[in-house]
Amino acid sequence: MTMNPQDRQRKLGWLAAAALGILIGDQLILGPLIKGWKSRTDTIARLSKQVTQGQILLDRETGIRQRWDQIRTNTLSRQISVAEGQLLKAFDRWSQESGVGVGSVRPQWKRLDDDHTTLECRVDAFGSLANLTRFLYLIETDPLAVKIEAIEIGTRDNEAQQLTLGLQISGLMLHLPGSGS
Repeated sequence: MTMNPQDRQRKLGWLAAAALGILIGDQLILGPLIKGWKSRTDTIARLSKQVTQGQILLDRETGIRQRWDQIRTNTLSRQISVAEGQLLKAFDRWSQESGVGVGSVRPQWKRLDDDHTTLECRVDAFGSLANLTRFLYLIETDPLAVKIEAIEIGTRDNEAQQLTLGLQISGLMLHLPGSGS
């Protein structure tokens, strides 16, 4: 079966045209379709995750609102002198309950943005390891909106029976309706 050169050229031309058509179809039609499909799949997965997270938040709404109300109502007063008094009274309460001696409390106000201000205090205290541990526990479990930022522990004697505690603590004052007094 021999083919004349003109038929062979015609068939090769059609074959080249078909190959070019397939290549163009792949680049202009199939490639964008696959890319779009992957993009939609990623978007659907992301949205499904967001819906799941949203549903979890909705399920926990009551608890979250109660916790926010507790935090909001236990922040420091919006009056500076009252807020400082709240924190100093809290230090007295914590030190008496734990048996820790408080050497000094140095408060400093820091306004971070329009929504809140913090009262940062540097506290120097001393006591046994058990007393200092109880002191830290009382601070962390108190409903007052305070947070321990930094802790330094040192010793006052060679047997480490008397320890010193350097503490950086911050109290929160919110500037929102219904927060503090």
